[in-house]
Amino acid sequence: MGGHGHEPYTIPCYKIYKVEDAPELVATRDALAARGLKDPWLRNEVWRFDRRMWGTEGSRAKALLLRGFRTGFAAFLVTIAGTAIYDKLYPSEHGHHEEH
Repeated sequence: MGGHGHEPYTIPCYKIYKVEDAPELVATRDALAARGLKDPWLRNEVWRFDRRMWGTEGSRAKALLLRGFRTGFAAFLVTIAGTAIYDKLYPSEHGHHEEH
């Protein structure tokens, strides 16, 4: 109806997701096993921890903090240069009160 997205959708094969690929989930599985429990749906959460797709926590934090830094720094330099040029072309007359 809405026509959003691209069709046909490609759904990845469930066999590519293994709990062993996500250390966080391995710890969860081992903690459950120590209590004699098993989570049959644990594999469904592996995609959330896929480092190939999302990277590590450190790489995501770095990307978040540095996103747009180059563009922002370039804009900063342009602003400084523009302000300096403007001040040279149109000097401020504050403090130069002459009495006639």
